[in-house]
Order: sequence, then C-alpha cells, then structure tokens
Amino acid sequence: MCINCPPGRPIMRTLPSLLSLTAITALALTGCADPDSTPAPSSAQSGSQSPATDIQSYDVSQIPVVDEIAALVPQEVKDRGTLRNGASTDYAPGEYRATDGQTPVGYDVDLTRALARVMGLDEGTTSHAEFPTIIPALGPKFDVGISSFTITPERVEQVNLISYIEVGSAYAVATGNPSGFDPADPCGTTIGVQNGTFQHDYAQELSDQCVADGKEPIAVMPLDLQTDVSTKVIGGQYDATFADSTVIGYTVELAGGKLEQIGDAIESAPQGIAVNKNDEALTAAVHAATQYLIDEGYLAKILGAYGAEDSVLPLAEINPAL
Repeated sequence: MCINCPPGRPIMRTLPSLLSLTAITALALTGCADPDSTPAPSSAQSGSQSPATDIQSYDVSQIPVVDEIAALVPQEVKDRGTLRNGASTDYAPGEYRATDGQTPVGYDVDLTRALARVMGLDEGTTSHAEFPTIIPALGPKFDVGISSFTITPERVEQVNLISYIEVGSAYAVATGNPSGFDPADPCGTTIGVQNGTFQHDYAQELSDQCVADGKEPIAVMPLDLQTDVSTKVIGGQYDATFADSTVIGYTVELAGGKLEQIGDAIESAPQGIAVNKNDEALTAAVHAATQYLIDEGYLAKILGAYGAEDSVLPLAEINPAL
C-alpha cells in the first residue's frame, strides 16, 4: 500500500450553508441516544427539513410506484409494507440525526424512503444501529443496510452490495494545520476515524506500511461517532481525521471555520446498499429500484439537497468487480 497515493476521482459538490461548531457538539451528544427503532417520515409526507442543518430534503412523495419492480418484492416485505433500513446515524450527510436526537435524516435516509415508493411499499424506515452490527442484522432485523458502506471484497463475501454512489476518502485538519500534518506522509501522526469504516482499515494499512518502511506508526484512533473525532481534531488531540470525502466536506462546513480539508480525495470507491446474501428476490427488487432512481434523475435530486449529486453512479451493479 503506497503512502503517497495518487488522488482518486474527487467528488465535486457545493454544500449548503450550515451551522457553527456548536452543532458538532450537539450532534455528538444526541448521537449517544442509540434509539432502538426510529421511523423515517412517511413516504406520503413532503420533503422533511432537518432542524440540525436547515436542509430541505427532496420530496420523495412525487416518485411513482413502478409496478414491474413492485412485483419483484418478496411477499413477506409486501405484507409488512415497510422497507426496514439499518444505519449508523452519526455520519452526516449520509445518515445522522436531527437536533431532537431521534429523527434520522440524510441522503441515505431519503433514499430508503424513495426505494420504498418505487417498490410499492407504504414506507421506508431507518433505525439506528452501530456500524459493525448492521450487516449481521440483515434479514431478521433489517431488510437493507444503507449506511455509507464502501464496497470491498470482504463485504461482498458477506452480503450483496448494490452500488449507487462513488466516494473518495479525504483528510481534514484544524484550520491552519497547526500540527503540520502531511497527507502524503502521515507516519508518526494521530488520525481519528469512525470505528468499522473503510478508512479505519485503510489507516491501519498505512500505519503498517510506515513500520515496514522504518518509520513511526500512525496512532489510529477509532471512535463510534465521526462528530467526536472532529471535535478532538479541533481540540488538538488528533492531528487529522480521515473519512469519506462527502463527510469531510460536510464536516468542514459544519465546523464554521474550525476545520479544513487538506489534500485531494484518494482511494475513490463505490458505496453500496447491503442486502442479505441469501435474499435473491429482495436483492433483485432493490437493484431494479435503484437503477430506476438513477435513470429518472431522482437519486441525483435526493443527493443534491446535500451537495453530493455528482457522486451518483450511472449504473447500479450487484457486487461490482473491484
């Protein structure tokens, strides 16, 4: 694994004006609530507005039912009338919680509701789960996991992953880069990541390479909440944070001038919707619904509310070759 990796395809976006650093603290505190099940707004409801960010989400109620896709939905899901999503709701802008500490918001939450519309279901709900627990719960507890899952060979062995966006990884540091962090040579630094993410694994690989090259290892600091990581970077405990480029861009804006991205996005990779490996019928239905949302421009509109429309892939694939 190279230390000075060439930049991947950057995710271009224009994020809306957001709140100040106090919002990071508020989100970090509310993120500890860990509600067992929190429904997303009904699919009949108009676009919901997040009190945390004043983002007006895309109104998915105008998305039509597609009968041929609805026919693919397993009977058990049809009878329930609900598409159940499990997400780690502490990773804005994909999935996070409003200032009430309970209501899931974000583009993956909106996508869940949109998929339910296309599939002819009454609603799509999102329940919080810690990131590493989502995949094992697919089937008995959740129908899908839409929670910024980077598609990796290891995950494809566990679940079916339907690609829908491509996101790079990026670093952010405290404004002015007081520790002199160099993304081309992170050896000997302290980097905060969210537990269980692609960046958690990748940072550890970089650290191993540092040691192999005779340099100091990276102190990789995994926390459950990305907001907690950002707070520690601002406070000087960590030299940098490493996360999805969409997350870094959003977090920088949210920090109100306290954080800045450093370097280009690297290791661009697709993210996918996770479905139980043994549920071929639901995989086919979700795949078809995702491609429909891409083809009709709905997915770009959903992500556009969060400034991430350019990350949409043109083709949804089941377990794409990496």
